[in-house]
Amino acid sequence: MGKKRQKQRADFRKKYQGRVRKGDFTREFRAGDTDRLADVSQSERVSGKGELTRKRTVKTKENNQQQFTSGELRRGRVVSVHGLKSRVLADDGNTYECAVRQVLKSLSIEQRSILVAGDHVLFRAASLVDGVIEEVHPRHGVISRTSRGQQHVLVANVDYLLVITSAAEPGLKPALIDRFLLTAQQCNLKPVVVVNKIDLVDPAQLQPMLGVYASLGVRVLMTSAETGINIPYLRCLLEGKQTAVTGQSGVGKSSLLNAIQPGLGLAVATVSADNDKGRHTTTAAKLIPLQGGGAVFDTPGIRQFQLWDISAGEVAGLMPDLRPYVNACRYPDCLHLTEDGCAVKDAVADGRIDARRYDAYCHLLEDDLLGENR
Repeated sequence: MGKKRQKQRADFRKKYQGRVRKGDFTREFRAGDTDRLADVSQSERVSGKGELTRKRTVKTKENNQQQFTSGELRRGRVVSVHGLKSRVLADDGNTYECAVRQVLKSLSIEQRSILVAGDHVLFRAASLVDGVIEEVHPRHGVISRTSRGQQHVLVANVDYLLVITSAAEPGLKPALIDRFLLTAQQCNLKPVVVVNKIDLVDPAQLQPMLGVYASLGVRVLMTSAETGINIPYLRCLLEGKQTAVTGQSGVGKSSLLNAIQPGLGLAVATVSADNDKGRHTTTAAKLIPLQGGGAVFDTPGIRQFQLWDISAGEVAGLMPDLRPYVNACRYPDCLHLTEDGCAVKDAVADGRIDARRYDAYCHLLEDDLLGENR
């Protein structure tokens, strides 16, 4: 017999918290506006609860490890989300097209969607192919970005972050790599930088830049989906792990996944000759189980990755090469830009911090984080 469910109070989303009363009837009565009060429907509630007291009772479980018998709730993982429907891979290997229980959609949340690829859920099967998601389990390893002022969760429940970039067509963008590395540090993910299309350039040209990342303890791998360079090594690296594949459009994320797992058949496209930018072929994040165990998450190409929940004062502490000098600055709130007695700037001048990394740090703060508050 499973444990008895508990009840908890949950807020409605703001759009459901309209005013209960249409006006202040007492004030209108004292002002002598009795004609309009006489026309008020007798069924209208006069003493509303107020916005902050509107609650909904939601049943939850004391223990997420509770087992359910056949015919009740089933465990599964969200493969992809498309509008109001989510594709869920059940533990028995079957795939269901699931809707979301109405109470989950009405809860007060800050992110754009209640579900993302990678979520562990409990659902009730309505048929052999359809179902209704009843509960979403707590997340870990969440990769988010800021989109229109809201949290846009890309994927959840991952352990590794595979940052795909390209040596050419389009060219390598260190600033975008730094943003992904900061996100990995914040979410306690293990990052791996993969430079694809290495067959289009001389690898020696990239050694100084990539050597900086390697010196920070970040694994760097040069690959080519076209010629197969380091594809077997990358396949072994992903086996048995939960890995999110990220990067800008056109760097060859889908092509690499097709090479890693033949027969996958992900759509690919060439880079535009007009602006040297990639075309979007992946429109939504998708979980892809690997034949050797584990799974990868193919995410849509991102041209701009705006950090979520990282303030300007936290950036230096998330960069491994700047972190040892942060506490030695004269001022505790030093941003390491123009302040006096800055240990970070002294380390750059002495060559203990790579100047390119410091320039990337300044660019990130001045153009992105500090620019938002100006």
